[in-house]
Amino acid sequence: MADLQKLIKSVNTQIQWVAIGKCLLLGLAFRLVAISLPGEHLFLESMIGSVGTLIGIFRTKAFTDRKRKAIALLHSHNPGLEYSLDLLDKPDLNLAEQMQLERIAARDASAPRREVYRGLWAYFGIFLLGWAINHGVYLWSSHPEAPANAAKQPSILNQNSPPKAPRYVDAHVKVTPPAYTGLPAKTSADLNISALSGSAVEWSVEFDRPAGLSVRMVNSRGEEVALKESNGAFTLRDRIAGSGLYSIKGYWKDSLIYQSDFYKMEALPDLAPRIEPASKELYRYHLLKDPKSISISAKISDDFQVKQAFIVATVARGSGENVKFREVRMPLGPSDFKEANIRKTIDLNALQFAPGDELYYYWAATDNRQPEANFSKSDTYFVVYKDTAKIEEAELATMAVNVMPEYFRSQRQIIIDTEKLIAKRKKLGTKDFNATSNEIGFDQKVLRLRYGQYLGEEFETAIGGDNPAADNGNVIDAFTHHSDGHGEGASPAERGSADAGEPAHAEGHAHEHKHEPAGEKDPLAALMEQYTHAHDDAETNTFYEQSTRSLLKMALEQMWQSELHLRTYEPEKALPFEHKALEYLKTAQQKARTYVKKSGYDPPPIKEKEKRLTGELKDLSTQWEYEKAFNAKQTAALAAALLGYLENDKLPKSEQAKRAALSSEMTRRLTESGPFNGGLQNWNMIASLQKLAVGRALNGVELAGLKRDLYKRTDAAMQSRPSWSGEKKLEAAFRKAMRQPL
Repeated sequence: MADLQKLIKSVNTQIQWVAIGKCLLLGLAFRLVAISLPGEHLFLESMIGSVGTLIGIFRTKAFTDRKRKAIALLHSHNPGLEYSLDLLDKPDLNLAEQMQLERIAARDASAPRREVYRGLWAYFGIFLLGWAINHGVYLWSSHPEAPANAAKQPSILNQNSPPKAPRYVDAHVKVTPPAYTGLPAKTSADLNISALSGSAVEWSVEFDRPAGLSVRMVNSRGEEVALKESNGAFTLRDRIAGSGLYSIKGYWKDSLIYQSDFYKMEALPDLAPRIEPASKELYRYHLLKDPKSISISAKISDDFQVKQAFIVATVARGSGENVKFREVRMPLGPSDFKEANIRKTIDLNALQFAPGDELYYYWAATDNRQPEANFSKSDTYFVVYKDTAKIEEAELATMAVNVMPEYFRSQRQIIIDTEKLIAKRKKLGTKDFNATSNEIGFDQKVLRLRYGQYLGEEFETAIGGDNPAADNGNVIDAFTHHSDGHGEGASPAERGSADAGEPAHAEGHAHEHKHEPAGEKDPLAALMEQYTHAHDDAETNTFYEQSTRSLLKMALEQMWQSELHLRTYEPEKALPFEHKALEYLKTAQQKARTYVKKSGYDPPPIKEKEKRLTGELKDLSTQWEYEKAFNAKQTAALAAALLGYLENDKLPKSEQAKRAALSSEMTRRLTESGPFNGGLQNWNMIASLQKLAVGRALNGVELAGLKRDLYKRTDAAMQSRPSWSGEKKLEAAFRKAMRQPL
């Protein structure tokens, strides 16, 4: 049953749409005939077209339900239905009727398409007749055939009738991308252009009578370019070099007879190749036992084609000022591809990579852009060949253990001692184990204070002094701040003893510590304090850059935690913090290294996050901020003035000229504001302002959008006030309420 009802509904819908199509064809035929009449009568043409459509609706009854006709067509086309489809609309069916519906539901039924579309060709013929009349009149008016004696006997009517102005017919644009892209040329009637930079563009504009007509293309700044006439059409050829707005104007007898809307011209850039290395680790160590080759891979792609890809590797050898560089360029295959995953194996033996050397390499690629190709490169990767035979500074510090007390043990040595202590836990007694753990914790403290000197913590150390907390056996006191004699929890006696036991410090000038009574201060020391700097201020020292300082601070925090667990006899918990502190120290050491660029050497890229915008621009910044605030204030006042003009629908000619001047100025500010302030991305607003500048009216949607955009550019005080129309409505409601009797 459902299939039959669906078939009836489908046939009914087709009949109605065919009827609507007949009405439209008849209306278009009437309109084409009306257009062929002499003169321009837009209202008359619309009325005649509407009359034709109404006649079609009256004849075809397009908007009435044709279900009965659909059922009749199905009965005539499908004898197997036995004229029983009317039973579908009957609410109560008896047994015989139900059996009849079940019989016909099992049979196949089809829609009579020929009967449904019958008569449509006649209306289509009427439409073709109207089009032929219109086209014939157009050809006759464009190429009139005058009689032989017309030149000798001109009619008085032709002498007195004024010549007609040319009328716009059609326009299209052809965009041809650069040859290296391989993209086909496109022709479109939409004059909004979004094409690759460097594409060739050809405009073609047609008018019905091109004689004496001048067609020009105008940009948003008012600059004009004339189009050349060729075979009755006006053409212009150019290449896209930038983005902007443009319109087309037609002049006849020094009068503007045609002006189009503003269209956008957007130049799309050819992007540089994209390189995505598989490895994210920029720094790595190469040991003696590692393989003598490095396998690397990267994904390289481009929006069109990658012309060539290669790797630039540089080997640095030597130390100090005697550093030599050797650069090698390794081409990669294949070439002329759009996207590829490339793998490369770097042979370290071929580069003569020896212990102590460093290898820098990066991926690079060029595309097929002409005349100048785009170039892109990846981050620089560092491979350091670890020289195990070289004595490092940290290892030299541990050599003092044989001569001096173990004040300067390295972090690596502390890790080794901790691991040994953990391994000997079962062999040592509790007292010896705790004493050894406490001694390693003291070594960790001394190393922490030593690295703290690089952050300005000069007067917090007492390297080589006694450890009273360890001697007294109070481990908690040894770890708190007053154990150093300088914390806020330390007593005056402890601070005095610590200061008395602190060694002298020399750094170009002597530091003396004298204990003055409370409330008193040496006048000379107070005077000198204004001109000297405090070495123990960690925020004012300038040993390292900010990134290295943060790494050292994180290393000190890990040392604090390590010392805590060592002093509480938990070396297993201290070991992870010790390893983390060593990692931070090695990273800070690597980041502090700097090489001088020599000829033929491309150094690692500058760390933009740390170096960018760090110059002194005090005066320039002040002037720029002043100009920015001044321009913003002018733009807000300009937007407020334009809003006032838009609220009034009927303006005199003098006020219309002011509104046009304000619209031109607002357009100029928007187009020159730059990409960060919108710039040419405000297509709709700029197009509406250009219409106001040339005196054209805006429709309701454009006017509402322009008011909304201008309202956003007013100042905060203006935005907080109610609109002019809202105040008028409120005033009218108040007056109406006052007129009502109490």
